[in-house]
Amino acid sequence: YLKLLTQLFGDRLQIANATGCSSIYGGNLPTTPWAKNDEGRGPAWSNSLFEDNAEFGLGMRLAADLHTALAKQRLEQLRAEIDDDALVDGLLSGPQETMHELRIQYRRMQDLYAKLDQLSGPLVDDLRSVADHLMRRSVWIIGGDGWAYDIGSAGLDHVLASGRNVNILVMDTEVYSNTGGQASKSTPLGAVAKFATGGKTTNKKDLAMQAVAYGHVYVARVALGEPDHRLQPLHQPRHRHAQGPGAAVQGGGLRSLAADAVQPGAARRRPEPVPARLATSADLLEGVPHR
Repeated sequence: YLKLLTQLFGDRLQIANATGCSSIYGGNLPTTPWAKNDEGRGPAWSNSLFEDNAEFGLGMRLAADLHTALAKQRLEQLRAEIDDDALVDGLLSGPQETMHELRIQYRRMQDLYAKLDQLSGPLVDDLRSVADHLMRRSVWIIGGDGWAYDIGSAGLDHVLASGRNVNILVMDTEVYSNTGGQASKSTPLGAVAKFATGGKTTNKKDLAMQAVAYGHVYVARVALGEPDHRLQPLHQPRHRHAQGPGAAVQGGGLRSLAADAVQPGAARRRPEPVPARLATSADLLEGVPHR
């Protein structure tokens, strides 16, 4: 799942990773599921605690939105100095839903940097520091069921209720895997686990229904064994602006929880094919659509 996120979102991907198995195999070197492109650019990753990872990821979204707003404000203030209305208008309002549109935005940003190199002043420096936020970010909050169902569940619920455009991936193993397989609220009724050797006596918590109850959250259950169904929930955020919070997709065993924020009744597009490798700047500059 983590490799797939890298393939789909590349260096636009920003991750808040809860403590647990995924933070250990995702944050240690020399091996890592997170990839980079030919320029050495890849996702921005950071790890937080069990109890506040959802809030940590929400903070990433709020910061990205603030930087985007500042970049647009500075760009408008420097419109006369940049002296290219088509470039400024494209950067401010150009669509960024399909890969082709994102490539066009990337080319606009390279043109902007070239123009900024010929200018000077506090506003120019300010714009240069936040101009990369003119490319739409994909913020993902990631963790296991110990975080999402138990220790961090209050924060996760807060994020789902926030209405912010975030995505959530819960890798549900139905036990506390990192600490030896203790039962969690995700463990099914009757399952044998540490501290539940006679079989768990309560039902598995339905995290997906909790998210669905808000009405503005898109929820999908995914599994690696079904390629089309796996790609749609993970890939759709790439080319859709969503005003609601990221939704949780739940499952256990080989299944996992993934999330994407959409507005109620938002139109769904046919997902684009997953790239065989990460896009490079050369690919982006070509601006060739891939669907």
